[in-house]
Amino acid sequence: MKNVTDSFVSLGYWPSAGSFGFNTDILATNPINLSVVLGVLIFFGKGVLSDLLDNRKQRILNTIRNSEELRGGAIEQLEKARARLRKVEMEADQYRVNGYSEIEQQKLNLITSTSKDLEQLENSKNETIYFEQQRAINQVRQRVFQQALQRALRTLNSCLNNELHLRTISANIGMFEAMKEITD
Repeated sequence: MKNVTDSFVSLGYWPSAGSFGFNTDILATNPINLSVVLGVLIFFGKGVLSDLLDNRKQRILNTIRNSEELRGGAIEQLEKARARLRKVEMEADQYRVNGYSEIEQQKLNLITSTSKDLEQLENSKNETIYFEQQRAINQVRQRVFQQALQRALRTLNSCLNNELHLRTISANIGMFEAMKEITD
C-alpha cells in the first residue's frame, strides 16, 4: 500500500512541460474539478432534472386538484347531511308534539270511556237494587196477602155454614185467578 501512495506522490514531482501528470495540490484542483463536474451535470442533467421536476410538479398539482375535488364533495355531502339532520330533527319534533297530543287525546278518551262505564255500572246497580226491592216488596205483599187470606179463611170457616162457605171459596178462587193473571 505504501508503494501505491509513493507512486502518486512521485508523480506530483514530474515536470509539467509536455507531459501528463496528476496535480496533488488539493486546494488548487478542487474548484476546477468541481466546476467541471457541475458543468457536465448541468449540461447533461438539465433535461432529466427538468423532466423530474415537471413530473413532480404535475403530481403535486394533480394531488391538489384531487384534494380540492374531494374537499368539494365532502362539503357537499356535509351540507346534505346537515339538511337531512335538520329535516329529521323537525320530524322528530313533530312526532314528539303529535305524540304528546295523541297521548293527551288517548288520556281524555280513556277518562271519558271510564266515566261512561262507571255511569253504566252505577245505573245497572241502581236498576238491580230497584228490581230487588220490587221483588222483595212483591214477596212481602204476597206473603201478607196469603197470611191475610189464611186468617180470613179460618175466620170464615169457623163462622160460616156450608152454603156460604162454598160461595166464599168460589169468590176467592176467582180473585186468585185474577191476581195470577195480573202477576204473570
